[in-house]
Amino acid sequence: MSEYLVVTGMSGAGRSTAGATLEDLGWFVIDNMPSALISKVSELVDGTGSEMERVAFVVGRGGGDLDEVLPAVDALTASRHRVRILFLDAPDDVLIKRFEGTRRRHPQAASGVVASVAEERHLLSGLRDRADLVIDSGELNTNQLRSRLMEVFGSEASGITMQTSLVSFGFKHGVPLDVDLMFDCRFLPNPYWDESLRSLSGLEPQIRKYVLERPETTAFLEKLDDLLFMLLPAYIKEGKSYLTIAMGCTGGRHRSVVLAEELSRRLEDRGVPTSVFHRDVER
Repeated sequence: MSEYLVVTGMSGAGRSTAGATLEDLGWFVIDNMPSALISKVSELVDGTGSEMERVAFVVGRGGGDLDEVLPAVDALTASRHRVRILFLDAPDDVLIKRFEGTRRRHPQAASGVVASVAEERHLLSGLRDRADLVIDSGELNTNQLRSRLMEVFGSEASGITMQTSLVSFGFKHGVPLDVDLMFDCRFLPNPYWDESLRSLSGLEPQIRKYVLERPETTAFLEKLDDLLFMLLPAYIKEGKSYLTIAMGCTGGRHRSVVLAEELSRRLEDRGVPTSVFHRDVER
């Protein structure tokens, strides 16, 4: 049985990058897909002799009537296909700046970029609410978005019902909008104030030792273990496809990086496949 992914989201948030990345990962990608044709294409994909196992439909305002996307998804789901929706998003001010910077015409017909973004967000609200995974590209450049997508879709394994991602970030660079659970690590001692450690990142053994040897860290991770031991089976039972857990510190280079890596290791030891993305470690 084929697997389907509907890629949608705000114009300027990275749909084209998502399509290209999925294609590199072996997906059969149909860009600017008319929504009304999704069911017809699925019939061809499922036909005798077809070798396409993973198909991604990239849809947007240029791809036909968005009102037909969700009914098409429901029809595929009713046919016992695995169907997921990926929504690419970014804050309005970021989207406006991107369009004004490139001087491209917004695909929405409203007068002015600001009105166009607002109208498109209203039209896409139903799809965003139904999305299995929302990725906020507001703080990501093209290469970072590609890496984020590779982390999620490149690490998928057959038979896994929920993909769990760990994200580290810095509060001073903005809170990510696309996470399910968020934990503030700023209560832990900060390696930044040790001049011999300041230039290193949480990926270095010296920083890892500094953070993990603190009694506060041990207590925090033990409590977090207990919480996730309860939550993960409940999310899976609910049918959740993606779970994103964010760890935040001040700058996103030290404490949050260490804890994201350590939590990933602990989850992997329990048989929970994870991917890790460090949003701000290079800042």
